[in-house]
Amino acid sequence: MPGPLDGFRILDLSAVISGPYATMILADQGADVIKVEPPETGDFTRSAGNQQGGLSASFLNNNRNKRSVVLDLKRPDHVEALKRIASTCDAMVQNFRPGVVERLGIGYDDMKAVKPDLIYVSISGFGEVGPWSYKPVYDPIIQALSGLCSVQGGSDERRPRLLRTIVPDKVTALTASQAITAALLARSRTGEGQHVRLSMLDAIVAFLWSSDMGSQTYVGKDISLQRAASFLDLIYETTTGYMAVSTMTNPQWQAFCRASGNPEWIDDPRFATTALRDLNIDARLELIQSAMITKSTDEWMEILDKAGVPCAPVLHRKEMIHHPQVVANGIVQEYEHEEAGPLRQARVAARFEGTTPEHRFGARMLGADSAGVLAEIGYSAAEVEALLAKG
Repeated sequence: MPGPLDGFRILDLSAVISGPYATMILADQGADVIKVEPPETGDFTRSAGNQQGGLSASFLNNNRNKRSVVLDLKRPDHVEALKRIASTCDAMVQNFRPGVVERLGIGYDDMKAVKPDLIYVSISGFGEVGPWSYKPVYDPIIQALSGLCSVQGGSDERRPRLLRTIVPDKVTALTASQAITAALLARSRTGEGQHVRLSMLDAIVAFLWSSDMGSQTYVGKDISLQRAASFLDLIYETTTGYMAVSTMTNPQWQAFCRASGNPEWIDDPRFATTALRDLNIDARLELIQSAMITKSTDEWMEILDKAGVPCAPVLHRKEMIHHPQVVANGIVQEYEHEEAGPLRQARVAARFEGTTPEHRFGARMLGADSAGVLAEIGYSAAEVEALLAKG
């Protein structure tokens, strides 16, 4: 069977990561996603990073299973073409800066006029109102403002640090894809479309609150300065590399103490309970490190696995794709792309028993589907030729 979103059509006007990754999730799940890009340059990521066959890895990894149409939205006849495409779609996604779509004549009210039950999704950096709403924004800016850099630094007293992956962009994409399917479900019950608004700042603050904002949760009991829980982390050096070890529960801590040859640590009053182990975390982690440095990663993996202690080697990216667990799950798959050649990509994370997400085709060259999509929405061959000839 086709993917669970087969039969739905999504109009994608977004660029870079937050919107394109969201719509690729929907495309992988079977939706017909039509990506509209400006002439000549297309999505910024087409020219970003390493390339092969005229396509960048960044673009390939966020735009598979989408058709590409080129329209110049500064031209009234191309805006009219966009509206005709929208009239056949279930949802539309855009991540222009607030105010741009209204100036172009493709805001929510404009598109609702041509498709009353359209799900219209606006992704922004800071939201539609407020003193920063019109500022340009990229992932590091959200990391800074949201407090994520402070969390990564370890303490309010230590140097803030960026995460070396674009968490706000990707969390926003995941949130957007879920919001779109939720809005489509609501429409199936009510028959009504709606405007879904999502900012990167909203998405990352919600993401942080789940685990990192306990100090700000109780009103009137805020901790004025967030101390570091530990000056160490849960990555330990061995004689051959690094590995992660996690002893969250009493049985796991006791198992590690015995397996590492240090049963006396079990009776140490500093580590008698979970709360005490957290309070004395630096001392505890230093003891764990003193044990870990005595053996190789492979030796520790065998010892700790047998003892039931959660652990894993720290892998480089090139090692991860060949790890037996990754291979057994079929997480990384290879495809043949017409222009870019053989590609390696992660498969769709969610697996459906009866409606299987599928890799129908790779990311398309800029405008490869312009003529076909325009013909589908009623333009004659002569009209298509005239429209495309101008741009």
